[in-house]
Amino acid sequence: MNTNIYQHEFNVRLKSVLVWSLALVFLIVFYFSIFPVFSDQAALINAMMARFPAELRAAFGMDNIDLSSVLGFYSFIFLFVQLCLSIQAGNYGFGLVSIEESELTADFLLSKPVSRTQVLTSKLLAALTSLTITNLIVWVSSFISILLFSAGHAYEPRTLILLLLSIVIFQLFFLSVGLVVSLLVKRVRNVTPYALGLGFGTYVLSAFSGVFGEVKLELITPFKHLDAAYIVRNGAYDTPLVLLNVAVTLVSLAVSYWLYIHRDIPAVS
Repeated sequence: MNTNIYQHEFNVRLKSVLVWSLALVFLIVFYFSIFPVFSDQAALINAMMARFPAELRAAFGMDNIDLSSVLGFYSFIFLFVQLCLSIQAGNYGFGLVSIEESELTADFLLSKPVSRTQVLTSKLLAALTSLTITNLIVWVSSFISILLFSAGHAYEPRTLILLLLSIVIFQLFFLSVGLVVSLLVKRVRNVTPYALGLGFGTYVLSAFSGVFGEVKLELITPFKHLDAAYIVRNGAYDTPLVLLNVAVTLVSLAVSYWLYIHRDIPAVS
């Protein structure tokens, strides 16, 4: 790792980390603040939810969960937290090497006495540090929100921790897939459409999987690999899908290193 590259990459993303973190704090605290209303009218809420079409409940991860319970309600919020995290991590992955290439400054960086492996490792660690900060803020805001608004309802802390531990696996998937896709295409001029496409695209696949019960779709969307509703219902991960997720991440990282080392870097003419 090269300290200077790491520091530069981290500083570049600092404002982005702050914006994403504040947005997630607002999302978690705001939505969980209405939990007491749901818990006080448990029978009414569950009866109302039962009237919604099963396909709609499945699409939004509300099938077979009790929204009047602490973790049932949190798992519903967590789906939208995951969507935000997927876009953030995808954005960092797509921009890791493509921004400098599109600005034609990558050749200047690689003219320094550092190897391409060191460059990519430094960039990855900086992005991972940025994502970890967001991750920790989600942890803190989740525990504080539950402490403030659980209205004395009991919940299983171990299950909540399992949910929160899944974040790092989820983030690494989108970071690594974003990186490998950016290296497979000729040039990424704007990372935002790619990040939004990856995040919303995998979310839509997850929704279709829930609606149609299509097992094949579950295999290609991390929203099903780390399904909050499944974790809350079973108090455990869906191990085969989590292992598939980790395998995709590791393969994406390995392929990314190979592509970056052998890549023709565009230079200023």
